[in-house]
Amino acid sequence: MKYDICYCFNIVNKQERVSLYQRFCQLDRTAKGFISSDEFMSVPEFAMNPFAEKLLKMVDGLNFKDFVAFLSAFSAKASIEPKASLIFRVYDSNGNGKVTFNDVIEVLSDMTGSFMTAEQREFMWFDTNDMTFTFPLHDDHSSSTETFKKQMMNDIG
Repeated sequence: MKYDICYCFNIVNKQERVSLYQRFCQLDRTAKGFISSDEFMSVPEFAMNPFAEKLLKMVDGLNFKDFVAFLSAFSAKASIEPKASLIFRVYDSNGNGKVTFNDVIEVLSDMTGSFMTAEQREFMWFDTNDMTFTFPLHDDHSSSTETFKKQMMNDIG
């Protein structure tokens, strides 16, 4: 199966695209032109990631172009916008375009596992939120994609 590796990316140079293409072909064991969730889980670093289940929703069935676009958000050369978009997608567990308090607590649970109780996670959220990251909420106590990204860009960038 041939993939279009001539697609122009502003984050990934040609040598990196070739390397990613080779890795993509290794992962695409069925040579169908996309990577399934099972194929992604064959990568040990991916499988042991606390967000593997959430990330699988984003990566299942990626073709080569989408594979490179997804990975480019992890690049040091990427701007804050694609990074914020990816983080939002991790937090937006049900894909409704909003991040709620429960979504944030769920991510904290994924990160801390059994090392923290639900009460400790909530305390950590409120304590951290008051001091550093202002999580803007709408009337329905959620944050939209744009509000979330804008706040991240203000706090980080």
